[in-house]
Amino acid sequence: MRPANEALIVIDVQNDFCTGGALAVPGGEDVVPRINTLMDEFQTRVLTQDWHPADHASFAASHPGKQPYEVVEMPYGPQILWPVHCVQDTPGAAFHADLDLTRADHVVRKGFRPGIDSYSAFFENDHETPTGLDDFLTARGIDQLTLVGLATDFCVLYSALDAARLGYRVTVIEGACRGIDLNGSLEDARQAMLDAHIVLEP
Repeated sequence: MRPANEALIVIDVQNDFCTGGALAVPGGEDVVPRINTLMDEFQTRVLTQDWHPADHASFAASHPGKQPYEVVEMPYGPQILWPVHCVQDTPGAAFHADLDLTRADHVVRKGFRPGIDSYSAFFENDHETPTGLDDFLTARGIDQLTLVGLATDFCVLYSALDAARLGYRVTVIEGACRGIDLNGSLEDARQAMLDAHIVLEP
């Protein structure tokens, strides 16, 4: 068992990010068995959940004439437009059926504000609006995090960078993550994490 100051953060293991989902990450569901095993090692386990309103501003469908993966300028900066995914209370937003939810100590829902996307488990994409996760962890004396889940080059990356910026010691288990790899984003993400002194494990 890991010490009490370490937590496992499971990022967005939801149906829409798995095979057959609206924004499927290749092999997304393959991470589930290893994540379930990892839960045995940690005393605190947090799950994050993308939780969008149907008309979310990050959806290409909310921008007439735009296609998924085009980039638009939002008040908080550039925003990739995504297919409609993880809409609140839909099957796509649900956690993968094989993920062991019984051991989750806390669930962080993100991306529920209509006008701003949220990749990170800690902040919306303005890098200012908190999700409450930092307060939850700090109250428990947690200062070391291990991140797993989907997708390596977006929500895992942003969560890891924010955690490091907040002063946590951060490890990402790459073998328990899967990436989208949009225009080389996976290798860029790995380098960004290494530059931030995040430990990458296989």
